Amino acid sequence: MVDSNDSRQSPIGIYDRSQKGGPNGIEITAAALSVAWLALSSGVFMLYTGEGTDALQFVLTIMVVFIPVALIWVAATAAKASRVMREESARLQTAIDAIRNAYIAQAQAGRKDPGAQAIAKKLDEIMAAQRKTETALATFATTRAVAPAQTAAPPAAAPQPGDDQPALSLGTPAEALQPPVANADFIRALNFPETADDQAGFSALRRALKDRQSAQLIQAAQDVLTLLSQDGIYMDDLRPDMARPEIWRAFAEGTRGRAIAPLGGVRDRSSLALTSARMKQDPIFRDAAHHFLRLFDRAVARFTPEASDTEISELANTRSSRAFMLLGRVAGTFD
Repeated sequence: MVDSNDSRQSPIGIYDRSQKGGPNGIEITAAALSVAWLALSSGVFMLYTGEGTDALQFVLTIMVVFIPVALIWVAATAAKASRVMREESARLQTAIDAIRNAYIAQAQAGRKDPGAQAIAKKLDEIMAAQRKTETALATFATTRAVAPAQTAAPPAAAPQPGDDQPALSLGTPAEALQPPVANADFIRALNFPETADDQAGFSALRRALKDRQSAQLIQAAQDVLTLLSQDGIYMDDLRPDMARPEIWRAFAEGTRGRAIAPLGGVRDRSSLALTSARMKQDPIFRDAAHHFLRLFDRAVARFTPEASDTEISELANTRSSRAFMLLGRVAGTFD
């Protein structure tokens, strides 16, 4: 058991510890110099046998005797204050180092304060109740739209004798016959419905989910938004720096590295730190993030050539694009 009085284990004890009172070397030296000067100056003036004394001579005598003493004690006080400040700074630094080491040891051991866990749990419950647009609404809309597509298709009708050309067993996929999703619906779907009453948002989401490639990206975006929300990271809280449309077009054409660095406009340090730690420690999150980044990359390459600058700016302001900016910065896409 660790002794509570051991200053090495108690940062507060380290900082609160102070030396005992009493004269120190600086005060003793100042006192000795003061006595020596007073004795010397008093002896000189007592043995001085000049003629008469006037007021000016008296003032000069006082100045000669006491001003050096005052200067000695001013210097002594300054030296003492400087030494005290150095000692306090050293104790404070020791306390900070001890707190940091204790925090690192606690984090490595995986120990958490039960009271802090309870508070964090309550905060998570409150935040989860207020943030339904990125989890519950997206899940509800995706389930409603995907469920009909997952039902078993009826068996193909047998060819009739009167048919000139019987149906082929390997026909064109049904999704290939669907018209491409409109840019407005694609953008609205990647932002997900705002509220449970956002009928236009749900309609755009259902239309986008009919396109296989769009549905894959929407599902991947929903997965990463749900995982990020577990760490209290919500896209509505981020205020990224928006890149110009020509930067997005360069990215769509294959440009990488510092030339497209403005796309990583997320600057929130806490979100970046939490996401980076989750990326390193959680393989499921890491796989979901890289899968989403790949699908978003392909979607931008398909979307940008046919989109106007206004549509590109609207796409960049969606929740899915903010997740791309955040994850892209953590993954080094813009380095």
